[in-house]
Order: sequence, then C-alpha cells, then structure tokens
Amino acid sequence: MIIGGIERDFVVHDNDNVKGFFEEYRWLSNFHKAPVYFEGILYPSTENAYQAAKTEDYDTRFRFSIIEPSKSKRLSKELIEPDDWLSRKYDIMFMLCYQKFYRHKDLRELLLQTEGKYLEETNWWSDTYYGVCNGVGENNLGKILMDIRKLIRRNPAYKGFII
Repeated sequence: MIIGGIERDFVVHDNDNVKGFFEEYRWLSNFHKAPVYFEGILYPSTENAYQAAKTEDYDTRFRFSIIEPSKSKRLSKELIEPDDWLSRKYDIMFMLCYQKFYRHKDLRELLLQTEGKYLEETNWWSDTYYGVCNGVGENNLGKILMDIRKLIRRNPAYKGFII
C-alpha cells in the first residue's frame, strides 16, 4: 500500500486483519478528528486529549485543544511527563478511545463492522507500546480498540444498529 508516497508493505487490510490505521481505516487512528472531552476541555482528537493529559497546567492543556493532532504530538515533547504517567497512560488512552466511539455513532458503526478482524496499530515510527513496528510491539491501541468493540457489541443499548 502507498502511504505518504512510499510503499508500506507491512500495511495489511484483508478479511482477517487491519494492520495499519491508514487510508480506509484512518478513522481508527488517534489523529482522526473526532472531538472528545478530557477534564472539561473539548479536544479535536484523542491524540490531542492524550497529549494534553501529560500536564496539569490548564493554559497548556488549552493549547492542545486548538491545534492539529500532528502538532499536539510535537508540542507534547516539550512537556515533562508526570511521575505517574507510565501507570496512568493506558487507562487514559482507553477512556479517550471509548469516548471517541461512544460519542460518534458513525465511528461506532464502523468499528462494529470490523467484527472478527485483528486490529493492529502497525507503524514505522517505532511506537512499540501502542503499536507494532517491524513486527515488534505490544499493540496496546489495537487491544484497546478490540476491547471497546466487544464492550459495544455486548451493550444491549446498541442492539438497534449492530451490523
């Protein structure tokens, strides 16, 4: 698959897998614009909110709410992560992703349509905590999304639009 003008042969979109949140599966990415709240501020994407969660300073957090998702990643590099960040980051990501699919029915329906597919945040930027790079990684974002898919599927309130 051609991504960003470069052939990315590790991206696999088939009947069993979504490996790489690109092209028709870009909506699975945290960079996809789908507004979410975090501690009273509305952010344009889960990426913005997640990066803002690395600081307690309201003014700094607000800056994350008015920039593009890609800029939020760069801006977060200027922050000093809180001492407890490693113990909190998974839960924050889960909460933000759950909110993304709870708040946005169109995305929720698309997620349900991936039923049975393995979701993997395959990447080339060496994220081995939330994704997989060169076959190595924990794929925590993919696991979160598959767990959210199960939760939505099991919730009787969503029976009306299950595919």
